[in-house]
Amino acid sequence: MSDDDQILTVSGLTKIFGEGEAETVVLKGLDLSMKTCEMAALLGPSGSGKSTLLNILGTLMRATGGSHEMLGVDLMQASEAKRTEFRSKYLGFVFQFHHLLPDLTALENVMMPAASAAGRENRIMRERATELLDSVGLADRRDYRPAAMSGGQRQRVAVARALINNPVLVLADEPTGNLDRQSADQVMDLIRSINQTMETSFLISTHDEHIASQCQRRIELFDGKIVQS
Repeated sequence: MSDDDQILTVSGLTKIFGEGEAETVVLKGLDLSMKTCEMAALLGPSGSGKSTLLNILGTLMRATGGSHEMLGVDLMQASEAKRTEFRSKYLGFVFQFHHLLPDLTALENVMMPAASAAGRENRIMRERATELLDSVGLADRRDYRPAAMSGGQRQRVAVARALINNPVLVLADEPTGNLDRQSADQVMDLIRSINQTMETSFLISTHDEHIASQCQRRIELFDGKIVQS
């Protein structure tokens, strides 16, 4: 890949919580870049700053210092409105707990980010959500609510939901941490397939070496700094 394929760059990134004696420095001058179609594992012990980094990269939290650019946009200096717009267009999220809405069907849950951004659902969204459920092997579960699906199925719905707006980058925080090994492997097979066929980049936070070994690249975070990439 050339430098032209680069989609994300952070440099000297810091994050500080609290003030004075209560101040905690979580990220300490971190540098990171990602390219199109990358699939990277983010590893590190609890408290190393993995979730904080994902929240900053996902524009859910603003860094204290440093630079944060994605697709040529300076996200450190951008307004909250611009960051929200950017997030809905270019970023997707998958979490350890699927966070599906229990009263909505699988199809409705997948459509939700697009419908929220547009203010209403439409036929194009419904067709796109149907295609995504088919791609994650759940076409026959489109009208099921989360309680009627297994943990692995619910997480696959969450992956489909993350893709509804055709994101450039999906940030996944322990996406298999709540699953048994078989279900975890199925979700990772799905992520690898999406990475290759849709050229979507993934940054996957995990404690699991088995999961990390399935990624093309490993980024190790320790005490707020990247120690290996």
